[in-house]
Amino acid sequence: MIMDEGDQKLMADPLSFARSYQLEALEMALKDNTIVFFETGTGKTLIAIMLLRSYSHLLRKPAPYIAVFLVPKVILVTQQSEVVALHTDLKVGKYYGEMGVDFWDEATWKREVLVMTPQILLDALTRTFLRLDQIKVLIFDECHNARGKHQYACIMTEFYHRELASKSRQLPRVFGMTASPIKAKASSSAEAYWKQINELENLMHSKVFTCESDAILARYIPFSTPKLKEYSEKDNPMILETLEEDLQKLADKHVSALSRSRISDSVAESAKDKLKKVLSTITFCLTDLGIWLAAKAAEVYSRDNGTIFMWAEMDTCGERVVKAFSSDALQFLCARIPTGPKWLIPNDLRANLTSGYLTSKIICLVETLLEYRELKDLRCIVFVERIVTAIVIRSLLNELLPEVTGWRTEYTAGHASRFLSQSRRDQQKIVDDFRKGTVNIIIATSMLEEGLDVQTCNLVIRFDPSATICSFIQSRGRARMQNSDFVLMVKSDDLSAIARVNNYLASGSMMRQECLSHADHPCEPLGKEMHGEPWYEVESTGAIVTLSSSVALLYFYCSRLPSDRYFKPYPLCNVDKVLGSCTLQLPHGCPVRTITVSGTKSLKQLACLEACKELHRVRALTDNLVPDMVEEEKEPQEFGYEYLDERARYFPEELIGSHNNKSSMVYFCYLIELEQKFHYDVKPQNIVLAVHKMLHQDLEDFDFDLNADRGKLIVHVKLVGHFTLTPDEVALCQQFEIKLFNLLLKCNLDKLCEDDQHSRRDGSAIFNYLLIPALGSRHNLSIDWGCINSVLYYKNASLINHEKCSSSGVTGVHTKNGLVCPCVLQNSLVCTPHNGALYCVRGTLDGVCGNTYFTIKDKERITYKQYYKERHGISLQYERESLLNGKHIFTVHSCLQRCRTPNKKELSYSSCELPPELCMIVMSPISISTIYSFSFLPSVMHRVESLLIAANLKSIPGGGMRNVEIPAIKVLEAITTKKCQEELHLESLETLGDSFLKYAATQQLFKTHQSRHEGLLSLKRQRIICNAALCKLGCDRNIPGFIRTEPFDLKTWTIPGIACGYGVLKEEQLSTTRKVYTRGSRQIKGKTVADVVEALIGAYLSAAGEVAALSFMVWLGIEVNFETIPYTRMFVTNPEMHVNIGYLESLLGYNFQDASLLVEALTHGSYMRPEIPGCYQRLEFLGDAVLDYLITVHLYHNYPGLSPGMLTDLRSASVNNDCYALSAIKAGLHKQILHLSPDLHRHIAETMGKDLQSVETYGWESEMTLPKVLGDVIESLAGAIYVDSGHDKETVFRCMKPLLDPLVTLETLRLHPKRELNQLCQKENYTMQKPVTSRHDGLAYATVEVEARGVVHKETRSAKDKKLAERLACKAVLKSLKESVAAGS
Repeated sequence: MIMDEGDQKLMADPLSFARSYQLEALEMALKDNTIVFFETGTGKTLIAIMLLRSYSHLLRKPAPYIAVFLVPKVILVTQQSEVVALHTDLKVGKYYGEMGVDFWDEATWKREVLVMTPQILLDALTRTFLRLDQIKVLIFDECHNARGKHQYACIMTEFYHRELASKSRQLPRVFGMTASPIKAKASSSAEAYWKQINELENLMHSKVFTCESDAILARYIPFSTPKLKEYSEKDNPMILETLEEDLQKLADKHVSALSRSRISDSVAESAKDKLKKVLSTITFCLTDLGIWLAAKAAEVYSRDNGTIFMWAEMDTCGERVVKAFSSDALQFLCARIPTGPKWLIPNDLRANLTSGYLTSKIICLVETLLEYRELKDLRCIVFVERIVTAIVIRSLLNELLPEVTGWRTEYTAGHASRFLSQSRRDQQKIVDDFRKGTVNIIIATSMLEEGLDVQTCNLVIRFDPSATICSFIQSRGRARMQNSDFVLMVKSDDLSAIARVNNYLASGSMMRQECLSHADHPCEPLGKEMHGEPWYEVESTGAIVTLSSSVALLYFYCSRLPSDRYFKPYPLCNVDKVLGSCTLQLPHGCPVRTITVSGTKSLKQLACLEACKELHRVRALTDNLVPDMVEEEKEPQEFGYEYLDERARYFPEELIGSHNNKSSMVYFCYLIELEQKFHYDVKPQNIVLAVHKMLHQDLEDFDFDLNADRGKLIVHVKLVGHFTLTPDEVALCQQFEIKLFNLLLKCNLDKLCEDDQHSRRDGSAIFNYLLIPALGSRHNLSIDWGCINSVLYYKNASLINHEKCSSSGVTGVHTKNGLVCPCVLQNSLVCTPHNGALYCVRGTLDGVCGNTYFTIKDKERITYKQYYKERHGISLQYERESLLNGKHIFTVHSCLQRCRTPNKKELSYSSCELPPELCMIVMSPISISTIYSFSFLPSVMHRVESLLIAANLKSIPGGGMRNVEIPAIKVLEAITTKKCQEELHLESLETLGDSFLKYAATQQLFKTHQSRHEGLLSLKRQRIICNAALCKLGCDRNIPGFIRTEPFDLKTWTIPGIACGYGVLKEEQLSTTRKVYTRGSRQIKGKTVADVVEALIGAYLSAAGEVAALSFMVWLGIEVNFETIPYTRMFVTNPEMHVNIGYLESLLGYNFQDASLLVEALTHGSYMRPEIPGCYQRLEFLGDAVLDYLITVHLYHNYPGLSPGMLTDLRSASVNNDCYALSAIKAGLHKQILHLSPDLHRHIAETMGKDLQSVETYGWESEMTLPKVLGDVIESLAGAIYVDSGHDKETVFRCMKPLLDPLVTLETLRLHPKRELNQLCQKENYTMQKPVTSRHDGLAYATVEVEARGVVHKETRSAKDKKLAERLACKAVLKSLKESVAAGS
């Protein structure tokens, strides 16, 4: 048992297959910090795994500790994490820069072993997201990299040794792994070797452990056999030197042409630099590899492929120049190579050498490979220095070898390469194919030297010499198979290179001997100083930035400032060597603009360190020394709130209650009058809605429309008083409505729920209201008890007085109920059992009986008696009795849905003739008008219920909302989604609310964060107005329960007074004075909740104004106000020296109190002048929201009857960058913008060179990418007027409207082509594929495909940006579809 430095008990946990030297190394590592120095392939990683297993009891959660496994390259992260996961039961996480690990949250700590690149750990320690005392084991793979300013070295010097000097006992166990403790050129001096080994030991505070000789390792692993292959450059012909001179002349020609072109000096210099680099590369290939491979290099550079060029600042001009020169160079070189079917490069290698097509070095490589042609399953790695060498040799070998040997060659290049970079997936696939044998040869740069496990390799060739001992040993170690060879190619006359190779071969033994002889030499602590350089430490967190890391931190901060395609923010540094000073000018948006320092050396670094201090002081860098933008971005959008789609649905308490049969009850009466706006022979009867509790005041007198089969039906609802009913009367009314609704909704007597057998008598909550047929008008109203008593026909039939009928000589009529008086059939509801149908009977048809002839469909005339016999097999017994005038019972529909088209059968409801003997009386007397009215009542009551829910919602807010009046119908509109398929839904109010919310949040952030840049403000605004935030606020206020998401379904409508089969009604208290009922649940998406919240804001805004909308937002939890706070900033002196104040004020029709706002509004980020302290980004941020809101309100009020979707389309067509940009051009504002961007200047010039006269300033007609900056200045000018006028929106609209005229109208509206195409496809059931986009040669390409009636319409368009390309492709497909339809018609 061993105790670590933290007095923790450790027990070795070896693997059963561990070798003796691995177990010795583990024992050493458990006792003290250790660097294991073994050859590549000896299983160093396995020792690290056994060390982790030994510490595992201290790492398993809930323990607070972790282990960190550092690897120098990203490609090794996955490899090592998989190995650790395979051999331990610890939870392993992997982290590297591309994953965006800027912050360390709780999810990070759920892992127990963190495999990562060193920069991730260095950043975490620097920013104190992680502390060394939280790490139990710290593993350094390839620890020889710990030199100078490498991240390994920084971790140790800046953190480990500082803690060590502070006598901290909570330090991690350090474990290093290397195949060579020296990363330098070979030496013949043992003393020089020890000096470097000792430096590594001191830095890592670890002792090197190794074995005594290679013989110990040779028992377990094979070693490759070194072989020297010499080649002579004397064999290369002189023509190569001549061609090199010709290439230089060709390059000079292109440089001269570049000087004569009309481009800026900076762009020209950049293009020249790129051309020189390409010339240097092609020349290198020519002299080192030969004409054929130089031509291949030129071919690579001349390809029309944007992925070739990955230089950080490669612009279009530079790319064009490089391609032009490369194409000419390719043509020039190819002219020197024979062509035709008889000549191929493999035909005669020696002849190719003589002609200069290949060099002796290449011939040596090919001949060396061919020596192994008999080797079964060749796996060869050829190490080269340059990527271009790897690319062209791959091409050569794939032409030479497949026919001779069947070998396939690939190349690998580092992911960070700027030239023909490979993705990590591509690299991994090549290595996997190599392991499987589908690739035999890999031409590799140094990326394959370090760490990557390729055990199947049996031949390594060093085409270019190793730069260091470490590189030599690692590349030699790639040959892992038994009897493998390590071939070193050297020039035969280069004695120094041969001597260096011999030193490399001897270096392993010498390093091992020095390590063993100094095994007892203790490590020396480095102390607290960090490379002897200054640093800055945040007292509260311990986060640090050093002199050397300050530059990277400052550039990282600047990279997170707002930018656009024309300018990327970065600090400008001006060093005055005479005065010994450095002035750092930071970009617009940075709260610190200028830093000046003095000194004798490292002036730029000193200025950057001082800038970091100042940025932290003003909170632009947090206490963890990360940019404020990064911290703002790290906040999860869900705010720690997990939204669940399953949501309750609320029902109003006013319509719900329980049975009480003990005493008389008072009911509030609401008269429902149905006014038909169409002609129909049946007139509706008035109905009384009777409820126990008075409805909300909004429902005391209101109207709404229903979409009946024949047209509009206006429903008038009015409170008319109250009356008292006895328990028996209540029961009778309930029995009546239950039976009638069952008959109407089931339309079949067999399915009828008889009487009130399902009504609740147990006191449970039910829909407890009465719908009673009424007689008279509003002022003379009475209950139609005669109609209500029709439900008791079976009981009352024998009690009906027929004296008047008898005195008139009328005899009885035979029915299924027996012999009845004709007056009973008058106004009755009957059923015909032979077909199960229900009919309303108005009376008898005099002169029409069973023997009467009538005409059927085929114009044949038969009697009714014959008809029933033939059609139904029924023989009429009383054919002489008059037939009844019947009418099919009315079909009940949802009359709330928009655009419902009834079929012809529904419209007819024609009369029919019924033999009395076939009829069974169900209810009598009941008029057809009553039945007709009741067919609309489910829709009426659904609207009443919805309005009550809306009224309940608007009644909840208290405090400042008490004096706010808003109609319930407006709230109902806001909580009704488009899926309900009703005339009213939330889209218009959502559009209005969205714009107001954005405006309110924007002005609040603008005035309260006056020193923060636009990027940070945009993030903060997004956190306020994003769907996740609004959804959470809505859920906190129980809004989901009020939302209506489905169309009215008669199948789920509950008949009042009976038990519901869809769940029990449960009471829920919303506030001290307000309760609702819930029943079951439904799925509501989080976005729907957010949309409703926006729509509710829009409802309060449209109905009660901005103050009401603001009060509602405050009730929700959005803290905003319209208090005016002075806009404090650094002023521009003499603004008239920078912009034309008079012209701009005349253009805008506004005189500025502070004209410097105009300078700010027109200054682009690239205009970094000390006399101008800010750019337009903040004002653009403000003006964007102000204009959006003003235009939305203008459209909303100008088109009050507009459909909800149309308002959205109008707004989209009005508030977009194309409209604004064209307006800016029309006003000449492009001449007023202050900028120093050649790209912006060129883009504006290109735009002005187009024909803009035919392009309107609205819609989506522009077919080019307009500079976004032009649209931005329209918004920034609006923001400037808003600030200068004291937040006067009317002034902003008055001044900006002339610039934007003509605004979009219904007549000029052009839908966005993508939206129009989607609508057309939905309407016509066309199949539209997802648009396919790509980038090629600096352009975006979009392909849109639609299949319409078997014909595929496919169009591809290109543009500078993806959105425009997609828009143009959609427009082209639309045109094709319309032409196809026109041709077909």
